Amino acid sequence: MSVFVSILTIAALLGAALVGGIFFAFSNFIMRALASVPSPAGLQAMQSINIKVLNPGFLGLFMGTALIFVVLASVALLDWSAAQSPYLLGAAVAYLGGTWGVTVRGNVPLNDQLARQAPEGPDSEQIWNDYVEGWTRLNSQRTGASILAAFLLHMAIWP
Repeated sequence: MSVFVSILTIAALLGAALVGGIFFAFSNFIMRALASVPSPAGLQAMQSINIKVLNPGFLGLFMGTALIFVVLASVALLDWSAAQSPYLLGAAVAYLGGTWGVTVRGNVPLNDQLARQAPEGPDSEQIWNDYVEGWTRLNSQRTGASILAAFLLHMAIWP
């Protein structure tokens, strides 16, 4: 493995692990805490979180890691005979499909629906309860995919 690919692999491993940790925190205790308060307060707090998460720090980490995985997948496909190539490609598929793909196709549409909901609206309690259940399930999938990607990258650099 070249120095360049090694650096990219370590950067992607750290990025996937950090993203997985953020997602784990949400599934493990943040969403539980938000679900334990009256629904208007939890709904309003999550609406605020969904706005504040769109910042250079998180988006740089999340999207930058995805970009590195695109490069690593290309490297793996261009040099498939290398011992680490299946791990690099597997990690890229896990992260891009299970983290980025689930976000775009699942969590973001749920966030967009929640953004349109008035916290004190007539259906807000049911909408909030459905959101918490569905969003947390998808988020737990993203957590697993991020951790799997980090593990596969670890395997790619294991001596």
